[in-house]
Amino acid sequence: MTRTLPALPSVIAAPRPLTIERALLVLGGAFLAVNTAALALLRSGDWTPWLTLIVWVGCALIGQQMLTRHLPQRDPLLFPLAMFLSGWGLLVIDRLAPDMANRQTVWLMIGVAVMIAAVRTRPLLHWLRRYRYTLLLASLLLLIATIRFGTNPSGAEGAPTLWIGFAGFYAQPSELLKVMLVAFLASYLSSQIPLLRTGGHRAVFNPRLLGPLFLMWGVAVVVLVWQRDLGTAVLVFAVFILLLYVVSGLLSVLVAGAALVVVAGVVAYAAFAVVQLRVDIWLNPWPESSGRAYQIVQSLMAFAAGGVTGQGIGQGAPGFIPVAHSDFVFAALAEEWGLLGVVVVLSFIAAYVLRALRAGMARRDSPFRTLLAVGLGLLIGMQALLIMGGVLKLVPLTGVTLPFLSYGGSSLVTSFLITGLLLRVSAPDG
Repeated sequence: MTRTLPALPSVIAAPRPLTIERALLVLGGAFLAVNTAALALLRSGDWTPWLTLIVWVGCALIGQQMLTRHLPQRDPLLFPLAMFLSGWGLLVIDRLAPDMANRQTVWLMIGVAVMIAAVRTRPLLHWLRRYRYTLLLASLLLLIATIRFGTNPSGAEGAPTLWIGFAGFYAQPSELLKVMLVAFLASYLSSQIPLLRTGGHRAVFNPRLLGPLFLMWGVAVVVLVWQRDLGTAVLVFAVFILLLYVVSGLLSVLVAGAALVVVAGVVAYAAFAVVQLRVDIWLNPWPESSGRAYQIVQSLMAFAAGGVTGQGIGQGAPGFIPVAHSDFVFAALAEEWGLLGVVVVLSFIAAYVLRALRAGMARRDSPFRTLLAVGLGLLIGMQALLIMGGVLKLVPLTGVTLPFLSYGGSSLVTSFLITGLLLRVSAPDG
């Protein structure tokens, strides 16, 4: 009698997506807990960092449970990446400006709530596609309102008034405009794909075909320049050119876009003192290292001081960088977590962008969803590259925030809104 052995499985079952999501959240929480303990020890009994961590854990648990209930078949990496980066940002802000950390913690709760609302609102993507003109015009009107009623939280004389304040909280309408503009571009271009693909150069540069697109985008850019929000204007232009290239596949679109950037840069250099300042200190900051270029020089010194492994949380001196918790949070992180921390941040932001592109490519059945996900992914990626390149003196400073990490309630809430939209796109029934 011949005995037969039971068949062995030929392939080991892959981990379930939700298991991966939970594991990543736990790993991120462990990293934050260790660094929070180190920061709390340095402050000898200050419980503020622990309260911030407790709020983060609560947001992670509630967010994960709500996403599982309302969107079980979602991308398993987007939410953990967003939570880890925002938690690290809270830690750095708490290290540099504890009072600002309290506000940022409130904005984190609001951001997660907005993300959940975006996921639960099933017709949201349909509304973005159908009511593109209405939503974009409403965002523009809100942005224009800052010209009359805007303020600047710093109170500095002559500073751009890009915020609308209420009860001690400030919102920046240009953050919402970026999302609405990407949704508008995705909606309009998706309806013109057949003509753009078959018409070639004639279609791309045909005023009748793309006139409304250039009009709405042009109005947005003009308003942003009028407000001296030049960083957002550059970001919007870059995403616009990249999306137009994705749809048309024409290299000439990128060439024309690069040429326009050069021309616009020359004009802006001649017209705006702030642009002239940023270009001058970008080209050669060292003669004015104690004056106009103090911030960028201190940033470069922070990167050098961080080395490979960093000084350790609370052990460096990133406080020498003015407004380090906002525009220069990347330099502060580099000093205390070193090259390893820089690589982790770069890798996680790159992973977030790649997952956004993957979610878009998986929705070939819906050109609008594809372009929306690609546009939102490019928005996060380009914004991160602009500010990280500026902090490292690779490009002139643009004044945009580092997504999820920099201090700024409007930026954090908008980043979580983008995460909610991407999660909705990533689901087969989204």
